[in-house]
Amino acid sequence: MVAYVIYQVGQVYSLLILVYCVLTWFPIRRDGVMADIFRFFQKICDPYLNLFRKLLPPIGGAIDVSPIIALVVLQLLVGLLVRLF
Repeated sequence: MVAYVIYQVGQVYSLLILVYCVLTWFPIRRDGVMADIFRFFQKICDPYLNLFRKLLPPIGGAIDVSPIIALVVLQLLVGLLVRLF
């Protein structure tokens, strides 16, 4: 049961990170519903992603590969925790 919850939480958080990354590709006005949605994802995802952004700055100042590394690490940690429980 605990392993299932850990797995599901990991999958949901991975999905949130993916949606946040896709949202960053589009221009979003500062006022409106989309700005509120973007800020929600930003508050949820940035604390975790910033750990990896400190270690791996954007390539050429524009291409941020830290979400890829963050997702791989998240999946590894979830897999490890699921095996432990």
